[in-house]
Amino acid sequence: MQFSESRNVTRWFLILTSFVIVSLILWNTYTFFQLFKNEEKLKMELWAESLKTVNNANPETDEIELPLQIINNNKTIPIIVTENNTIINQINIDDNIISNKEKLSQFLDKLKKENTPIVIEYNPNKFWYLYYGNSSLLTKLKYYPIALILIIILFSALVYNYYRSTKVATQNKLWAGMAKETAHQIGTPLSSLIGWLEILKFENVEENTIKEIEKDIIRLQTIADRFSKIGSEPALEKLDLVTETIQSFDYLKARFSKQVEFSFSAPTKTIYVNLNPTLHSWTVENLVKNAIDAMKGRGKLSLTIIEDEKEVKILVTDTGKGIPKKQFKKVFEPGYTTKKRGWGLGLSLTKRIVEEYHKGKIRVNQSEVGKGTTMIVIYKKL
Repeated sequence: MQFSESRNVTRWFLILTSFVIVSLILWNTYTFFQLFKNEEKLKMELWAESLKTVNNANPETDEIELPLQIINNNKTIPIIVTENNTIINQINIDDNIISNKEKLSQFLDKLKKENTPIVIEYNPNKFWYLYYGNSSLLTKLKYYPIALILIIILFSALVYNYYRSTKVATQNKLWAGMAKETAHQIGTPLSSLIGWLEILKFENVEENTIKEIEKDIIRLQTIADRFSKIGSEPALEKLDLVTETIQSFDYLKARFSKQVEFSFSAPTKTIYVNLNPTLHSWTVENLVKNAIDAMKGRGKLSLTIIEDEKEVKILVTDTGKGIPKKQFKKVFEPGYTTKKRGWGLGLSLTKRIVEEYHKGKIRVNQSEVGKGTTMIVIYKKL
């Protein structure tokens, strides 16, 4: 508990520290932007004064070399000078804009929005208006915070993805370890039960009773085998999907209430796919049990196998409570369950068995709240 609280404190400290750092960077960027903007304003005021000096100078007596140098040194700031709403000069503007009156007028409107014009009284009661825009450096600096925020978001997404992947990998190792340990723990009493079954056979116990106990022991062996395969790459075999499916389906059918009406439909021919029989039976069991839970142990349940040229599909349909469309993908997430008791791992394990081990697909094919659900599993044919 203390470790968890300490980890939360550390996490919030890192978040707040990152927020403070980002805020400081953005504030400094804004400060630099305003500083450069003021410097460019001073440059334009000096440029305007130089323009006025050159215009009013006497070429024979006045020294105008410095004002001309100031005027000519502006290579980055776009300028438009107007008099009586008429453009009389433009500097550092693209030729395509200058040659098009409409574009030039639009560009002038843009400059008016960027900065306050500088008024030049070049003669008594005669004025020029100098409109100027931001230099390329200032424009880049303006978009720098946006680029910075995008980089931070990208970096945060990468860190989150790494953290989540590491967490999922750790969880997978934990579940795999628990599954193997469960298989190991089941193995010891199971061996003992097999010994007791042999004793019962010599005691002349009723044959049907022996057969049923034997079936349940085989079932326990299958369950132990399933758990032992979690976390490792299972061996796939070329098997008949119809035969493997009906075996699991019939076993479950015999062990559930008669209030559930079971039906099975499949092609009469052999359909070969790459399967691990132990894990495939787990897939069928999870889908059937999930359907029966959705019906609360009463209703109609059908399993249908259909095929086309490349794929074979298993459809499990129930008349249960249905699934809202927005939860179609969520039902496969670990821990998701609508039952008061349960770990919410059934469909998550089924998805892993189908997609990771058998390279197939599983999804909610269709569902309507209050009427039922059809789950579909798709395998490639051989």
